[in-house]
Amino acid sequence: MLTSEENEILTRVGADTPMGRMMRRFWHPIAASKQVVADGDPLRTMLLGEHFVVFRATDGTVGVLDEFCMHRRVSLALGRNEKGGLRCLFHGWKFAPDGEILETPNHCNERFREKLRAPAYPCREAGGLIWTYIGPPDLEPGFPHYRFFEGPDANRVVIRADSDANYLQLFEGGTDSSHVAILHSNQANPSWMDDDFTPVDEDFNPGAISVDDNAPVLDIQDTAYGYHYAAKRQGPPTDDGRGTHSVRVTPVILPTCRIIPAPAFQVYVFEVPQHDGRTSTYLVNHGPHPVPRSDFLRIFGLDDERFFDDETCQFVATWEDRLGQDRAAMKDSWTGYSGIEQEDLIMALSMGPIVDRSKEVLVAADRAVLHLRRRLLESVRLHEAGGEPIGLTLTDLSPVEALCDTVVPVDEEWRALLPGNMPIGELVEEHIEG
Repeated sequence: MLTSEENEILTRVGADTPMGRMMRRFWHPIAASKQVVADGDPLRTMLLGEHFVVFRATDGTVGVLDEFCMHRRVSLALGRNEKGGLRCLFHGWKFAPDGEILETPNHCNERFREKLRAPAYPCREAGGLIWTYIGPPDLEPGFPHYRFFEGPDANRVVIRADSDANYLQLFEGGTDSSHVAILHSNQANPSWMDDDFTPVDEDFNPGAISVDDNAPVLDIQDTAYGYHYAAKRQGPPTDDGRGTHSVRVTPVILPTCRIIPAPAFQVYVFEVPQHDGRTSTYLVNHGPHPVPRSDFLRIFGLDDERFFDDETCQFVATWEDRLGQDRAAMKDSWTGYSGIEQEDLIMALSMGPIVDRSKEVLVAADRAVLHLRRRLLESVRLHEAGGEPIGLTLTDLSPVEALCDTVVPVDEEWRALLPGNMPIGELVEEHIEG
């Protein structure tokens, strides 16, 4: 259980907050590449409580600028994106992606333009995402490399979903293995209504649990980037009668990322705070072969136009219609919803914008969620004391991987299967009453 004070630290991300200061030390996704096209509409968005526009100039270069024009504070999201820069409608001031002032039609002084720059932020494009750094300029860290940057673009599908929930509610849901085969019964075990267990046969489906065990035992170990944990479910006996575990391992990369395994794919999920009450979830699906975008939208329940618009990236559900739940369908659908991310987002929205964690009742299956909170608080405290946040200096994260359900004899070590996961120390010992 958290105290109210700890909950405040974990959930508030503005510039004047401990979590906000720590998060600003990292590179973050601010848009999906597909959201900005050359000379196209500027994208208006937020990151850590601040307002930005993202645009792609004529030559394909991407820029991240403060939303409000440095001249008279008009929104540049309304501007003209043309001929190599973004032009404010009010007085025609034009800005290059790096903040250079190209034109000031109402002030014909070239020296004036040369000595000033619009607020612009370092920007990289990699892995189907646009990344930016908005922290102290003199402390800019190296740009991290993830494995999903590699390989053909066709083997990667990127989806962004914006929802009105605090980032931590979504992040915690993704680090909670015990909910997978319950909340996502229709994806994990389509025959649940017959009291039977039939594993899903889709190599790109992260809900494909291989055994019928809803109370996994968790092994947790700290790593250089945060931690990873194994959810160990009871597996089938070996030929010689030895007991086994079906092991599923999830790496948690601070401050916003986790990797969810599918049989042949890795699903990278970034829960990036726009502000305290709104989050951009980036789902990056990366594997050895192409999968149609429509299949991932189906699995995640984001093909449902009642909730999600793939063009605007908006996920919307309100209590006016019971968060869109179909009660009549619940004899065939466990939740009255469809798809993994749809169900995860609805659960987070149902909690309200920011949940009061001081009122929770936790059990042993919640240990990975509890550890997420502890590691984030540790990272904040390190930074507030003048040190580096956890994982900040790591630039090569490509060896880090999740492990999909793998049968391991109970007397064998699962950690040997993940040599690139950067472990530090032994397994974490912690106990939760109940």
